[in-house]
Amino acid sequence: MNDSRSLQDFKGVMDKSAASSVGDKLKVMNQMTENELEKMTESETNGFLELYGRYMSERSKKAEIKWDLIQQPSDNMLQKYNTLPEPATADETESLLSKLAVLKLNGGLGTSMGCKGPKSVIEVRDDTTFLDLIVQQIGQLNKTHPKASVPLLLMNSFNTDSETAKIIRKYQDTSVTITTFQQSRYPRIVKESLEPMPLTHEGYAHEDWYPPGHGDFFQSIYASGLVDTLLAQDKEYIFVSNVDNLGATVDLNILKNVVDRQVEYCMELTDKTRADIKGGTIISYDGKVSLLEVAQVPSKYIEEFKSVSKFKVFNTNNIWVSLRAIKRVMQSGEMKLDIIVNNKEVKGTKVVQLETAIGAAIGYFNNACGVNVPRSRFLPVKSTSDLLLIQSNMYNLKSGSLVMNPARQFATTPVIKLGKEFKKVAQYLERLGSIPDILELDHLTVSGDVYFGANTTLKGTVIVVANPGNTIMIPEGSVLENKVVVGSLHVIPH
Repeated sequence: MNDSRSLQDFKGVMDKSAASSVGDKLKVMNQMTENELEKMTESETNGFLELYGRYMSERSKKAEIKWDLIQQPSDNMLQKYNTLPEPATADETESLLSKLAVLKLNGGLGTSMGCKGPKSVIEVRDDTTFLDLIVQQIGQLNKTHPKASVPLLLMNSFNTDSETAKIIRKYQDTSVTITTFQQSRYPRIVKESLEPMPLTHEGYAHEDWYPPGHGDFFQSIYASGLVDTLLAQDKEYIFVSNVDNLGATVDLNILKNVVDRQVEYCMELTDKTRADIKGGTIISYDGKVSLLEVAQVPSKYIEEFKSVSKFKVFNTNNIWVSLRAIKRVMQSGEMKLDIIVNNKEVKGTKVVQLETAIGAAIGYFNNACGVNVPRSRFLPVKSTSDLLLIQSNMYNLKSGSLVMNPARQFATTPVIKLGKEFKKVAQYLERLGSIPDILELDHLTVSGDVYFGANTTLKGTVIVVANPGNTIMIPEGSVLENKVVVGSLHVIPH
């Protein structure tokens, strides 16, 4: 017993020593770097070393959650959206909006969908990009409520910052004030030696670095000075969401609830379907509101975590936070978010990225809560399957916001699964003569070398599978209803 304890103590000392040595080396590297843009800021250096030090000391002892301390959240911790009151008057609406700033997490690239540059500039609907729609939404708010002047902030990564600066020039004549800042840039760690990549060779290499996840929002906005700037403008709350979630519009009922109840942190969660089994969920843990992520779940409880019956909701990453509370928590230095270890391979070298998530911060704020929102507030575009849904007649566009077509008879949206041949936006556009009519569609699966002619209609369950080496062409004007098409066929129009 004592031997294992002393061995653990010795290991802890060695890990601390290794972290301290890395800190010294990074500081020397910074001093020798001539290009100011390639240097780590003091905030980045401190933030990385704090994460790295914790990672080194926690590697050998995985902190498992105590399953018997988990309870379902109370109605106060997880409110139902339909119980939230609306603002009573136009003056109250104006007053609420005047307290608000909106922030979009804009660090991601469009590479997974075969696009260059920031993901936010992918055209999603009628030649308009994610950013165009967001600016339209906030512009409409400011036009309808002129005293509110809701500002838009973009948290970029070093991958998207310079490109975004050029893109936003086109919005300078709108009623929306746009401010950008760059989130932290941390060095990747070589898995074998546990040494930061930039220390393993001479010169600067872009691929040595990564943005450390959206949990870095708190550190980055605080270090940028924007928390104080917004407070000086009498802003009290900031609404944060992913730039690719087209459902994350400003919601007055949630804002009113947050302001009236003096909530410091509010997370929007929506009902799980079988497709959302990995999403984090809100729990009461030892009497406190917390987020439970799949990575924290002991292996013997994984199936229970995935079940829709016990854990019914998952985190949409739409978060409302008090600016004063961010300032207090960051000044205290107490925020230590759970580390997400992301294993990657870069130029043949196995590396580790240490990341954090914004949802894990819920436990650091007073009077934190969740709201169980409709699925319409979670419309992420992560793939061309999502893009097809967004571009279809399932939605109408109104002042930059997507509204479900009232002609759709069900509240749920169809499940769409396009195969790898549709993965990149260019391939997807090439294979669709036009976006099909999917108003009555329940489920679509497409696999293999498949092309759709213009003006096709898909209803019920449609499965189209081209066998390897074969091509399926769905002719122009076809109506497919509850059809399975397999092999190599030209389907006769209905």
